[in-house]
Amino acid sequence: MLQQLARLAIVALVGSMGSVIAPQKSSAQAYQIDCAILLCLSGGWPDSVPCARARGEFIRRITPWPVEPPLQIWRCPMGAAYQPSGNTNSTARIYDVLLDDAGSLPQSFLASPKEPMPAVLRTTDPRDGQPPNGLALRLIQDRADIDISGPEFNFVRSIRVFDVRYARQHESGRDGDCNRNATVVLGTYGTQGDFSWVRSGLNALPEAHVGLERWGQNCPSIYLRSVFVDWRDYEGNYGFEQVDY
Repeated sequence: MLQQLARLAIVALVGSMGSVIAPQKSSAQAYQIDCAILLCLSGGWPDSVPCARARGEFIRRITPWPVEPPLQIWRCPMGAAYQPSGNTNSTARIYDVLLDDAGSLPQSFLASPKEPMPAVLRTTDPRDGQPPNGLALRLIQDRADIDISGPEFNFVRSIRVFDVRYARQHESGRDGDCNRNATVVLGTYGTQGDFSWVRSGLNALPEAHVGLERWGQNCPSIYLRSVFVDWRDYEGNYGFEQVDY
């Protein structure tokens, strides 16, 4: 019953988020899309316009190139909305943190509202350790601004991004030798929502991934590049998306 009530709460809350994540809003509010992604993902992507937009952005970020973290939790300002209480196991904590008063979440504004907030700071001079004028250091942190180490945020850490940058199988030479080459990297989230990449392999791909079913069977010609993301929502329900390129 508690989970059903929580799901209903998500549907009701995301219905009130249209003004927060609508694309015509100021760029200072644009990075709140990650609050929407966080909330909608936790609830299994309920049917609503805000969640459709959030999921669209979630998938756009893994669509090459570049492949970005689909959830950039450091862009969702949760700290000002969350006051710790003794009850760290409450289902309602997620919703209290994110959208108890979504329309008035405090923002960190750029000096000029004309440019969107970057998720990753890029510079032409790697020796330059200073952020651009008007960009607070807090906005380029790579993790949540509150403690999300509890089990109620396991859905964040469940997100995996498999970037199959190259997978090729083919015969070559007079003897018909089978050549197989593949490069796969895996992106995962740490305890506080920090995102990192590590080398992986085809054998780590989830069963839901398609396109390499005949890999290793004799030597049919295969060439694939894809990005696959999967996750589990707050209730543990599995979901995934695959983008071939």
